[in-house]
Amino acid sequence: MAAIFLSNGREFIAEPGIALLDAATSAHIPIPYSCRTGRCNTCKARVVKGQTRTLASETGLSTAELEAGWILTCVRAAETDVTLEVEDLQGITLPQPQTLPCRISELLRLAPDVLQVKLRLPPASNFSFIPGQYIDVIGPNQIRRSYSLAQADYSEKILELHIRAVEGGTMSEYWFNQAKPNDLLRLYGPLGTFFLREYANVDIFFLATGTGIAPIKAMLESIAKVPKEQQPKSVTVLWGGREPQDFYFDVMRIHANQRFVPVLSRSTEGWRGARGYVQDVLLSSTADLSRAFVYACGSDRMIQSAKQSLCNAGLPVARFYSDAFVRSGSQ
Repeated sequence: MAAIFLSNGREFIAEPGIALLDAATSAHIPIPYSCRTGRCNTCKARVVKGQTRTLASETGLSTAELEAGWILTCVRAAETDVTLEVEDLQGITLPQPQTLPCRISELLRLAPDVLQVKLRLPPASNFSFIPGQYIDVIGPNQIRRSYSLAQADYSEKILELHIRAVEGGTMSEYWFNQAKPNDLLRLYGPLGTFFLREYANVDIFFLATGTGIAPIKAMLESIAKVPKEQQPKSVTVLWGGREPQDFYFDVMRIHANQRFVPVLSRSTEGWRGARGYVQDVLLSSTADLSRAFVYACGSDRMIQSAKQSLCNAGLPVARFYSDAFVRSGSQ
């Protein structure tokens, strides 16, 4: 066993061959994470002292980051005692993930390539989540895929997912051509650390591409429920798509005191709204990024570009939160 020391003084024990992220989670020390497969870099940490080994490829890190001692805790195990430079989520208690049965309650086509799936959990199930988190759905033949939860309210034991079709995808074939109400599935969760932190009297910017709007919808619903004195100073949602039909639900119906900016990345005749990429549209605005909080969800390319460009423009790096949608090899 190895002792793991964090820069803030906290410590935990890691068993041989166990990912540092999993060891921290077992010790109830939450570290930010998203994909858990080494393909984003939400869980990155810098090794100050000690030796680690890779359990899988760290494609979420650049060559420069690797040379500078950065690792991804989701795919690294300790070989010796290790000291890490990483921020844990002090003061936040994450709901404990669990495996539960569920049945499809409803299937609704929101757009030609987007399906709303509602899952019904057993009445006696004890499940809770923080708006913005995701679950793994375990489908036919044990196929496992991750989907963000698209709602804040769980009073009726129903979970809402927004699922985009992926050409040739095994799970997409099930959702769009085979799934039917009352199908029995399993889920594992909740997972992830993409959720609201401080938001009273601050400026919040949400960036989304595609179905990355799903966890942002959940966050917006949670903001709408808090008392007026705890509300953000402003809320702006920038949602990127390729065609107008990609904006498959009315964002403004969630929370009246927000600004919604739909952004098309492709030229479309008659479109009078913003064009380009969501991060570039935000950069071109008059927003004071030095005082802002940004939450980004969607393609990994968008997230990496947004983080670099926005932080270069004055956004504190500690105020950029993200959840990257990294595609499975057989989605």
